[in-house]
Amino acid sequence: MAQLQAVPATEFSLEGKSPAERVEERMSIPLEFSPHQYAVLLLHIAAEIEHALMVEYLYAAYSLGGAQVPEARRRDVAMWQEIIAGIAKEEMGHLMTVQNLLRCIGGPLNLDREDYPWDSEFLPFPFRLEPLTRASLARFIVAESPDGWQGDEADTIRELARQGIDEDVKLNRVGELYAVLEKLFADSSLIPDSEFRAETLPYQATFDEWGRGYRSGARGHVQGGGPVGTPNVLLLPISGRTEALAALKAISIQGEACPDDDPEAISHFARFLDIFQHFPEQETWPSRPAPINPGVFPDLANDGDEEAPATITPITHPEARLWASLCNIRYQMLLTSLLHTFDFAGNLSPSSAMTPRGLLIHSTFGEMYNLRVVSTILMQTPLAAGDEQLVAGPPFQMPYTLDLPLDEADRWRVHLDLLQSSQCLIDALLEQAPMERHDYLRALRGGDDRLAVSIGQIIHGCGSRPAYLPH
Repeated sequence: MAQLQAVPATEFSLEGKSPAERVEERMSIPLEFSPHQYAVLLLHIAAEIEHALMVEYLYAAYSLGGAQVPEARRRDVAMWQEIIAGIAKEEMGHLMTVQNLLRCIGGPLNLDREDYPWDSEFLPFPFRLEPLTRASLARFIVAESPDGWQGDEADTIRELARQGIDEDVKLNRVGELYAVLEKLFADSSLIPDSEFRAETLPYQATFDEWGRGYRSGARGHVQGGGPVGTPNVLLLPISGRTEALAALKAISIQGEACPDDDPEAISHFARFLDIFQHFPEQETWPSRPAPINPGVFPDLANDGDEEAPATITPITHPEARLWASLCNIRYQMLLTSLLHTFDFAGNLSPSSAMTPRGLLIHSTFGEMYNLRVVSTILMQTPLAAGDEQLVAGPPFQMPYTLDLPLDEADRWRVHLDLLQSSQCLIDALLEQAPMERHDYLRALRGGDDRLAVSIGQIIHGCGSRPAYLPH
């Protein structure tokens, strides 16, 4: 067993060290962790970073557009929106690949965001949902920037990225964490071959199932031509060390490849940098007037006394509150379905029967569509009654838990509980929302009813009676 050393936190910093120096350094593990536990911890931090960036990019993308955009620049804004939405999809691929890595080495899966006290050296910047501005775009660039990125433009962007960030908060590169992970997984004295469990491969996410619409690297573009290279979803199964290292390297390259080194680079860094170079310096017209960190807060004590944290912008418009709560429920449904898929082995053989895994994957894709629709509505609905200056924006609030019960029937019942909550919100919205939104709400309710029937059949097969059935 490799000798472990307790080292000061500063020794984990990669700033100012070349890749060659990092390779030559001896990997140090804190005394309270075994190498395997440390690998799981770092992968959990990676998952939380990828998850956070995914929703931050989605919020920025949804904020773009609106009547305030000059007609001559609407095509540019539509292209920027598609590029950033494509990057968000690629971040979801990274998130799923990290789950595959966790599955392969026997670690618990993680779809949370920023829950650990250990991640201060790796978080790119404090989590916040905000409309796309030059400052928020600068933060995205710094987060995705490659090692050694220097020059006047780099200095300008780093300075701009610090706007609204406390002076004592360090802005980190995502690549720093993946460099540590690569080094850890490359060392067989720390992570031996026996730690990789190839038998988990059928239970991992695959591109064949999740790469819907992106076959053979297919990439989207706006009407009339647009950006080549967005999106290209990486979803890599892991059976051993070679695949693990290849996956970590692929994620790093897609995030931070520098166009100075590779003129054909289509990395997140290169795409964000290109948008920044064409983004207006003073005007705010590219984005709608969306708040920072919008949120809704149920009165759990039912005493009429609810108060939003100081870091949250409360959504108070009656209709917007309902849409925001629906957004949060559908977001929880997406995460719950995605997490639940890892319980079941993949089955790609032709079959007319919908498997439990197939049902969950289909539901996850459905929630991606629902979140896009509901987010678009929230970007067009006032934040507060009588005040048209700010729109609400999607809150993407994390649920109180993503833990699934131990019993199989109870795990499925979580989905029924969420469907029941969603039905109550849909009924309330049918009373308050304008008529042009009723068709979507009724279609959503119909799809939920059909899903509830399928889940009820699965629960009956488990020998338990479902707590909720459709109308």
